[in-house]
Amino acid sequence: MTHSHKLTEKQLISRASFCFGNLGHSAFYGVMSTYFIIFVTSGMFAGLSKTVANKLIGLIVSVRILELLIDPLLGNIVDNTKTRWGKFKPWILMGNIVSAILLLILFTGIFGLAKYNWVLFAILFVIIFITFDIFYSFSDVSYWGMVPALSEDSEERGVYTALGTFAGTLGWNGLTIIVVPIVTTFTYLATGHHRQGPAGWFAFAAIISALAVICALVVCVGTKENYNVIRKSAQDKTTIREVFSAIFHNDQILWPSLAYLLYSCAYVVTNGVLFYLYKFVIGKPGEFWIVGVIATIIGFCTSPLYPILNKFIPRKWLFIGGQVCMSLAYLIFIFARSNVLMMDFGLVLFNINFAQLVTVLTLTDAIEYGQLKSGQRNEAVVLAVRPMIDKLTGAISNSLVGYIAIAAGMTGSATAADMTGHDIRTFDSMAFNIPLVLAVLSIFVFLFKVKLSEKAHAEVVEELKDKLAQGELTSEASTSSTSLKEETIYAPTDGELVAMKAVVDRDGQSFPGKGFAIKPTSDKLYAPFDGKINFTFGTRHAFGITSDKGLEMIVHIGVGTVNMRGEGFNAHYNDGQIVKKGQLLFDFDRELIKQSGYEDWVITFFEQPHNIEATNGFTPGKTVKHGDKVVTVEFK
Repeated sequence: MTHSHKLTEKQLISRASFCFGNLGHSAFYGVMSTYFIIFVTSGMFAGLSKTVANKLIGLIVSVRILELLIDPLLGNIVDNTKTRWGKFKPWILMGNIVSAILLLILFTGIFGLAKYNWVLFAILFVIIFITFDIFYSFSDVSYWGMVPALSEDSEERGVYTALGTFAGTLGWNGLTIIVVPIVTTFTYLATGHHRQGPAGWFAFAAIISALAVICALVVCVGTKENYNVIRKSAQDKTTIREVFSAIFHNDQILWPSLAYLLYSCAYVVTNGVLFYLYKFVIGKPGEFWIVGVIATIIGFCTSPLYPILNKFIPRKWLFIGGQVCMSLAYLIFIFARSNVLMMDFGLVLFNINFAQLVTVLTLTDAIEYGQLKSGQRNEAVVLAVRPMIDKLTGAISNSLVGYIAIAAGMTGSATAADMTGHDIRTFDSMAFNIPLVLAVLSIFVFLFKVKLSEKAHAEVVEELKDKLAQGELTSEASTSSTSLKEETIYAPTDGELVAMKAVVDRDGQSFPGKGFAIKPTSDKLYAPFDGKINFTFGTRHAFGITSDKGLEMIVHIGVGTVNMRGEGFNAHYNDGQIVKKGQLLFDFDRELIKQSGYEDWVITFFEQPHNIEATNGFTPGKTVKHGDKVVTVEFK
C-alpha cells in the first residue's frame, strides 16, 4: 500500500501469481498461433496432394478469421458472470483445461483422419477448432480482463501488465529455444529418426498444455478481485448490442487497437517465417534456438524496465520507440542478413518493444473512459479486443506462412538443399518487406490518434468519482430502505472544519457531493467510526469505508492528488479490514502535496447522497482533534 514499495504479503502473492499465469498462457498461444501451422505443413498433411493441402490450410485460416467475432460475445458472458470466486477465475481455469484437451486432439491430426477421408477431417476440424478457440478465448479474455479488477490505478495496472508480459515473453520465446530439441527427441524415441515428426509435435503440445493448466491454477489461487466503488457503480448486465456499442463508440479502443493490429501482424508473421529462414534458407535449423535466446534475454530486460521507464517517459513514446527499433531490425534482415553479427543485432532490435504492454494498459484505461462516456463498464468486453486482434494476426500469419511453405516447397521432408533461387526469392518478397510497412504505419496511428494518456486517465477516474459523489452513478450493491438510521461521524484528522461548498480545485470548481472537509494540521488520518474498509483507490489518495450501521462514505485526501499516483501516501490497513473509531489508517505527506501544487484538505463525502435525509451538528470553522464529534447523519 505504500509508495515506498513496502508491499504486503497478499500483494506480493497476487503479483507473482498473475505474472506466473502468463508463462503457460503465452506459451500455449505460441503453440496455437505459430507452431500448429508448422506441424500442419510438416506432419499433418505429409503425403497429401498439393491441391488438398492448400484447401485444408485455407480452411484453417478461414475458420480462424470467422471466429473473431466470438470474442466480444465471450467477453460479455464473462462480464455478466457472478460467482463466489469472482467473474474471471472460473473461465480462466475451465478455459485452459478444455482448450488443452482439444489442442492435443488437433495435434494428433484428429488421429490421422486427413490421410483417409479429408472431407470428414475438414468437418470435424471446424467443430473441434471452434470449440477449442471458444474455451481458449474464455481463458484469454478473463486473464487480461482481470487487470482492471486488480487496481484502477494506471501505475499499478502497469506493474501487473509488465509482470504478465515479462512472463509471457519467457513463455513465447522459450518455445523457440525448446521446440526443436523436444520435437526431435520425442520423434527419435518414437521412430528412431532424428527429425521433427508427428510424435514429437504431439509431445511438445502435451508439455505446453500441462504447463498452461498449472499456471491457470496459480492465477486462480493467488489473485483476488477488488470491488471498488467505481466497479460497483456499473454492475448491470449488458446486452449483445451494448457489447459492440461499447467497442465501436469508444475511439480510445479503436485507435490503439488499429496500432496494435499493425504491430502484431508484423511481429507474428516475422516469428512464423524465422523458423523457415533458419531451416530452409540458412540451412541450420539446429541454430534456431538463438532466436529464442536473444528474444528471452531482451524480454528479461524490457518488461521489468517498463514501470521504471514509464515514470519518466509517457507510454505513447515507449510504444513509438519500440516500433522504431522494430523497423530498423527489418532493414537489417533485408540488407545485412548474410552477416551473423548484424542478424543477431537485428534480433535484439526486433524484440525491443513495449507494444503489447502499452496496448493492454491503454485499453484497460479505456474501460473507465467508456464508463464516463456511456455509463457502461465492460471490462472483459473491452479487453477481449486484444485477444481478438491476436487471433486475426495469428490467422494472417498462418495464411502467409502456409502460403510461403507451399509456394517455396518448404513442406514435408524438404531440406535447404532442395530450395531453388525462385523459392528463396518467393520467401524474401513476403517475409520482411510487408512487416516493415506495417511497423511504420503503427507509429503514425499511435502518434496522431491515441489520446488516452496516463494523466488523462487519472482525470477520468476523478470525474467518475465526482459523478458518484453527486449521485449520478448508482451502485446495485447499495439499496435504500424505508426506515431511517443514524450514524455519528468523528473527525478523521486534526484541523479546521470546512463546508463542502468551500472546497475548490485549481480551476475554481467546487468539490461535488454531500459531506464535509477538514483543513488539516496533522499528517495522520484515523477511522471516523466503527466499520469496514471496502476498497482503496490504486492511487492511494482515497478509500471507501462502510459503518457498522451501513453508512457508505469515501474519504479523499487532498484535491488533485490523484496525479501524485500514490507518492506520499502510506496506509496502515488492508482492504476488507474491520476497523474501530480512532484507529490509525493513513500517514500522508502534507508538505509533498503542497509542493506538488495541490491542496491537502481531507474530504469526506457520502457514496449514496440520495439516501442522506439530514445532517445535524456540523459547525464550519470549528477546530477539532481526531476523534471529536463532527456531524450526525440520518440516512436510509
